[in-house]
Amino acid sequence: MNIQDLLLEDVMIMDLKATTEDAAIDEMVDRYYEKGVINDKKLYKDDIVKREQESTTGIGDGIAMPHAQDKAVQRTTVLFAKSNKGVDFNALDKQPVYLFFMFAAPEGANNAHLEALAALSSLLINPDLVAALKTAKTPAEVKQLFGDAEAAKEKKDADDAKKQAAAAQKTDSADKPFIVAVSACPNGIAHTYMAEAALQKAAEAADVDIKVETNGSEGVKHKLTADDIKRARGVIVTADKKVAMDRFDGKHLLNRPVIDGINKPDELIKETLDDEGPIYHAKGGAPTEEADAGQKKSAWSNIYAELMNGISNMLPFVVGGGILMAISFMVEQWLGKTSGTFLFLNQLGNWAFSFLIPVLAAYIAEAIGDRPALMPGFVGGFMANTAAASFVKTTSVAGFLGGLAAGFIAGYVTVWLKHVFRNLPHTLEGLKPMIFYPILGLLLTGLAMYFVIDPVFAVVNSALTHFLNTMGTGNEVLLGAILGGMMSVDMGGPFNKSAYAFAIGVYTATGSGKLMAAVMVGGMIPPLATAIATTFWKDKFTPDEQKAGISNYILGASFITEGAIPFAASDPLHVITSCVIGSVIGGGLSQFWHVSVPAPHGGIWVTLLAQHPIYYLLSVIIGAVIAGVILGVWKPKKDVSKAAADQTAADSDAA
Repeated sequence: MNIQDLLLEDVMIMDLKATTEDAAIDEMVDRYYEKGVINDKKLYKDDIVKREQESTTGIGDGIAMPHAQDKAVQRTTVLFAKSNKGVDFNALDKQPVYLFFMFAAPEGANNAHLEALAALSSLLINPDLVAALKTAKTPAEVKQLFGDAEAAKEKKDADDAKKQAAAAQKTDSADKPFIVAVSACPNGIAHTYMAEAALQKAAEAADVDIKVETNGSEGVKHKLTADDIKRARGVIVTADKKVAMDRFDGKHLLNRPVIDGINKPDELIKETLDDEGPIYHAKGGAPTEEADAGQKKSAWSNIYAELMNGISNMLPFVVGGGILMAISFMVEQWLGKTSGTFLFLNQLGNWAFSFLIPVLAAYIAEAIGDRPALMPGFVGGFMANTAAASFVKTTSVAGFLGGLAAGFIAGYVTVWLKHVFRNLPHTLEGLKPMIFYPILGLLLTGLAMYFVIDPVFAVVNSALTHFLNTMGTGNEVLLGAILGGMMSVDMGGPFNKSAYAFAIGVYTATGSGKLMAAVMVGGMIPPLATAIATTFWKDKFTPDEQKAGISNYILGASFITEGAIPFAASDPLHVITSCVIGSVIGGGLSQFWHVSVPAPHGGIWVTLLAQHPIYYLLSVIIGAVIAGVILGVWKPKKDVSKAAADQTAADSDAA
């Protein structure tokens, strides 16, 4: 499967009209639907948007590669679209996007399409091809450009293969320096291979031999051997996810984000040749100060990433178990508590929930100390969930807060153990992962949990439970308002996630869905508010924003707060302020009316599961209407005709 097979002329859009990210996605999805490439626009678009929320596919240099693989797709296709004015697509370099390659693959497709996309990524690193595509007038011209580029690359790859075969036979005294690299991104499609191609091109220009291992969706390709690493002058790791690092022990190593591999390959090659990368010490466990310098990550960034690793692995248990438990309560109303269906669903949900805190702690620990920290983290989380120390006069357990502590303790205990045993004789190396780390890691984590964390947080958890059960209506309203407002402050960022995590913790500790209701209401209001504002104050929004507003009715109802992000990004003052006000009111009202939602997700679709469902809906509607009206009245009127005229004049001047 090659690029020309995937680029269909009748699917291409040579003059994309959209000027915003959401409108551009809509226009391309509509073309796919018109041409029969997909049979369900909503499903495919939802998957495209979900991928963009993980990390933008706007890779820089005016290029974006949105992609999705699902059952709506009828045949593997790449849609080429060209925008003459440029689209704000939240690209990594913050510049407009002019060239789009929207990738569609059927559910269950094999890896051939990934290889084709990797090939596309490697072609787009060629600035001459990119420049030619930006001026192409017809679909036939686009196909011809790719045909010529593929032919040239095939010839170059054949020549490079011969050179690499010859280089593999050289000794360490060879004239050309040799570098190894690893490229990886969370989704393992576009960025992985763009970084590979950029590093190879920069190495060729510097007269350097390089071998790049890719950790993509199709698995590890061009795997580095022990001999490759031994011969290498230095190592470049451009990755936004975990890669095997211990093998680079003792080598000069640069550890950077994958975008640096795409945008700064010349700099990385030069720094490696100048031995500027710090020496990587894997066997010592904890990175040295100089190793940390090469990673350029703040302490808060590391802690946040570690916490998110735990929460992201915990969420499937939260959603799956929580929804099934909520459904069991509905069944209880119809069939009673003794029915087999109720008992099965409720028990299944409880079993899933019993893993929440152990999984949270285990994967926080794993993010810090790697695999050796996983087991002590899991056991520490289990202790937090089930085993308060016997000398504590309370029936509570450490719960969610104790689980967080267990994860960080197990992780950093493992890092410390790696440091302690860094000088162990090589003959005893195999004992570390098999004996020392699991036994000592579990012992030290267990002691900390039993004698410190469990007693302290059991008391804290008991006090929190007592407070929540006895606080008056005024306190309930205040707490609901604060949590609701936090959901709107950054719409999916740390404040949003902190509020959601707190509500989950209370839910698991007390079984109460009150605060879950406040969080859900607060999270639904921002997209609904922007939808209302774009509906009733059309003259204050562009046509593309109006189209995005329509889709936000569905996103808001589904508790997908991120639907409001494009509006907040373009006008943070008016949008965020309005939405926070509405979410504060909505969250407070949900507690004033004693609404409780025994489900951790679902938006209005779980209304029937709520206690006081009418008031649940009213909290959402009132908060959304207030926020929408404030935004609609407060936002300055946008002179769309003037903006269009200015753009036309600018285009004429450029021509």
